Amino acid sequence: MKRVVPGILLALCWFFLLFKGSITLFAAVIAVVAIWATDEYVRMAGGQRFSTLQRILLDIILPLPLFATMMTGDAGTGALYGLLFAFGLLAIFTFATYADFSDSYDLFCRLAFGTMYLGVLSAFILGLRLLPEGGGWLLVVTAITAGSDTGAYYIGRAYGKSKLCPVISPNKTWAGAVGGFAFGVPAAVLFAGMFLVDPPWLFITIAAILLTGAGIAGDLTESIIKRGTGVKDSGHCLGGHGGILDRIDSLLFCGPLLYFLLVVVR
Repeated sequence: MKRVVPGILLALCWFFLLFKGSITLFAAVIAVVAIWATDEYVRMAGGQRFSTLQRILLDIILPLPLFATMMTGDAGTGALYGLLFAFGLLAIFTFATYADFSDSYDLFCRLAFGTMYLGVLSAFILGLRLLPEGGGWLLVVTAITAGSDTGAYYIGRAYGKSKLCPVISPNKTWAGAVGGFAFGVPAAVLFAGMFLVDPPWLFITIAAILLTGAGIAGDLTESIIKRGTGVKDSGHCLGGHGGILDRIDSLLFCGPLLYFLLVVVR
């Protein structure tokens, strides 16, 4: 129940946001989620070494590509300008706090990666919402990540023997990965038929395969971060689901890839 109830509530809120909420409301919610996830990441990257003021500053600096996208209305331009601005501010932050830490270069690299990971990738999730039928496409990509996670869990639990990446994530198996594709692709087709006008079926099928793989990569990437920082979950605000970052790790990879496929390839 610790996983089921929060999962249902999150799904209902997400559905309502995409179909009843305005783009402005969506941007505001994404900003809050990004700041919250950034705070989780900053805690993992720096442990207890950052003061409260330092952590607040970093919580604002790392998502700057997202904030710039909110101002420009274009994910590509906003992400680039925001990334450059954030990088400059991180350099200044490092200059000002260099004497406070024995591993300032390591922290700088972790924070710069966090800007790419959270700021740039979340900017393209907002960019996806700004596209025609953006709400429908976001539901499709959400269905892929949710379906893939469900298939990976149940198929992996029942048949998983060969480990996928044992050093990174010992619980993930090749059978679970196959289950992810087996559930993720049909979920995409189902939701596309329900929420898109005249769905491009071949494009959706190919995109679903690519996005399922991207979701697995996103999950493994967060596992690398957690192993590198010595934590089990990014947070505990969602009960059995862990933290915010634990829930959006796959979406952070899938959203930008779908944006690219829709804008550049399609």
